[in-house]
Amino acid sequence: MIPGAPVLLLLLLPAVECGRLQISGDYFTKDGSRVFLSGVNLAWVGYATDFGNNQFATRKSSYERYFKELHESGGNSIRIWIHVQGETSPLFDGNGYVTGLDSSGTFLSDMKELLGLGQKYNILVFFCLWNGAVKFDKEYRMDGLIRDTGKLTSYLQHALIPWVKSVKDNPAVGGWDIMNEPEGLINTHRSSNNPCLNATHLIPDGAGWAGRLYNYEDVQRFINWQVDAIRQTDPGALVTLGSWKAQVNTDEYGSHNHYSDHCLTQAGGKAQGVLQFYTVHSYGKHFDNLSPFKHQKSDYRLNKPLMVGEFASKNGGGMAIESMFQYAYNHGYCGSWSWSATDNYEGDAWETQKRGVASIRNNSDASKGTVHFTL
Repeated sequence: MIPGAPVLLLLLLPAVECGRLQISGDYFTKDGSRVFLSGVNLAWVGYATDFGNNQFATRKSSYERYFKELHESGGNSIRIWIHVQGETSPLFDGNGYVTGLDSSGTFLSDMKELLGLGQKYNILVFFCLWNGAVKFDKEYRMDGLIRDTGKLTSYLQHALIPWVKSVKDNPAVGGWDIMNEPEGLINTHRSSNNPCLNATHLIPDGAGWAGRLYNYEDVQRFINWQVDAIRQTDPGALVTLGSWKAQVNTDEYGSHNHYSDHCLTQAGGKAQGVLQFYTVHSYGKHFDNLSPFKHQKSDYRLNKPLMVGEFASKNGGGMAIESMFQYAYNHGYCGSWSWSATDNYEGDAWETQKRGVASIRNNSDASKGTVHFTL
């Protein structure tokens, strides 16, 4: 053997960023292998009142129960809502500017405790920042951040960037979801020759149900600036957006991808403010023609991974929960999260969701991804 050969061999081996979720082409990898994200939405225990302001101390035991049982069912990831519409975090002044993450100073420690549960139970955590699916009752809060770049900048500087800095090295951080279903707030009466901005094609599908408050460029800028702030602070961060239907995430079938790199940078001007992967939701007693449960991922002709981020067999086109998880796994998607551990009104019972997760716990096809991995 040549002296020093083992050392030379090690130096020549390709580097692997151990522990961190990454993207290769249109799928996720971890420690050099393709993986599939399998889990649930744990959107909230108390709606908009889980984090900051000394609130997590009364919620942690409930969160731990769900993390533990998801782990026991073979799940590897979870999506959690954080600010929602700004009800209790971040901290706003009387003029709608953000001055911090919360009034008590516990927000960052709450995030670390939440991620501690992820580490304990081998679950990647995805933070969903905002919610666009319901009407506002405090217009000066999230509304101001969408309309006013000065207020949005205050959020970035005093809340989002400090938050990203505090958690970016934690192995339980899976990624970030800027907003849940912004289509609820889109002005579908806005017509434009620019396909990024034209929303009229969404009228038949019911977009704008939470109030047609914003033109697409308002929402696209809101997304673009936040993604840019996250990626500038943590270049390895993975960021997405929870779209309500595939209609807004593809240029096929007469639709348009309103969250493409081009649309987001055109509206916000931030080159790094583009999504790393796409996420779509799908519900319906009868799935619409663009539902991910009627297609394989390649049909949408996207050059990034595509996640099925919300679904439920209760309102799932007649499919059993096990079939829905298996379908996502077998048709090119990068992951599947059922809705939602604590919301049995819109979603499936928790026991039902655990069955769905468990149905693919041992899946390990190299061409589709391994479900079991270690943080």
